Amino acid sequence: MNKRDYYETLGVEKNASDDDLKKAYRRLARQHHPDLHTGESQKKTAEEKFKEINEAYEVLSDQEKRRRYDTFGHAGGQQGAGGFDGFDFGRGGFGDVFNDIFEDFFGQTRGGGGTRAERGSDLQYNLEISFEEAVYGKEAKLKIPRWEICLDCKGTGARSSSSIKTCPSCKGAGQLRFQQGFFSVSRPCGQCEGAGQIVTDPCTSCKGRQRIYKERTIAVHIPAGIETGMRLRLSNEGEHGANSGPPGDLYVAITVKPHPLFQRKGNDIVCDVPISFLTATLGGKVEVPTLKGDTILKIPSGTQHDKILRLKGLGIPSLKGGSTGDQLYTIKVQIPTKLTTKQKELLMEFAKESGMSMDNSEDGFFDKMKTFFE
Repeated sequence: MNKRDYYETLGVEKNASDDDLKKAYRRLARQHHPDLHTGESQKKTAEEKFKEINEAYEVLSDQEKRRRYDTFGHAGGQQGAGGFDGFDFGRGGFGDVFNDIFEDFFGQTRGGGGTRAERGSDLQYNLEISFEEAVYGKEAKLKIPRWEICLDCKGTGARSSSSIKTCPSCKGAGQLRFQQGFFSVSRPCGQCEGAGQIVTDPCTSCKGRQRIYKERTIAVHIPAGIETGMRLRLSNEGEHGANSGPPGDLYVAITVKPHPLFQRKGNDIVCDVPISFLTATLGGKVEVPTLKGDTILKIPSGTQHDKILRLKGLGIPSLKGGSTGDQLYTIKVQIPTKLTTKQKELLMEFAKESGMSMDNSEDGFFDKMKTFFE
């Protein structure tokens, strides 16, 4: 039976690059791998297809074989030793690609035994701090429960070194080799879980798990200017990895409690300040709160409702090393709602002197008074 053109088999053009060949091979190898098909008929068809695309890639990925194929076609396999028959799974790029596909299916590459070191899990600690602590920073001590390497067995899981034996199933290889379709493959040994060794007498502290669960207290610096939603990363403070793997990281997620008086706006602190109608009109001084204690704020005459007055440098430090924000006060002018007869007469007299009309209700009058001062 005539063989299909290798380029057609892989679905690529004759001028395809090595990268194009590799991508096409990986895609088709996954699609037609026998393990992904059920039933004898489907498996047999998949094996033939899989064998065909392996042969095509094995030839086209080798520069010398590809040159001969491009010149003589399938007859090029008869030119000299080696030919096109058979697959060299260990050769350079082909072996790398095959191992990648094997890893996709079975979770690890072909080769010797031994359990991989696993990086420990990252942890997150949710920390709630006060508004003042967010502004000025603090040193916090956190109790972090995590898996740590057992110090008694130093992570081996065994009571002593003599308790560690070669696995009888895989003979220390960590893998069991068996026939898979038309070629042999290996999978991790189920008895030793790929370690190549078994523990006959487990450590009494960790019960053979290599790690123990314990609570550790660590100190964390909360920088001044931090805000809700930010996370601090502490490298290697997460859980310890299995099989002597590196530890993960610890993330401290910050939530800032709301303050009864102050709000944050960027690096500024905002606060409402109620003042009387008279103070807004004539000006004066009022006592206002800051995070460092009460201070005096000067109110200019003719200050309008919702005007913002500023005290420099009493805000929040910049995390990026810039200047500190300011304390902002939003003026809230309090309009009197209950007036005596005398007070009304005086205000009406003021209105006449100012040329203001008094032909509306009391509410309309005070609306005009506010407009007058704008």
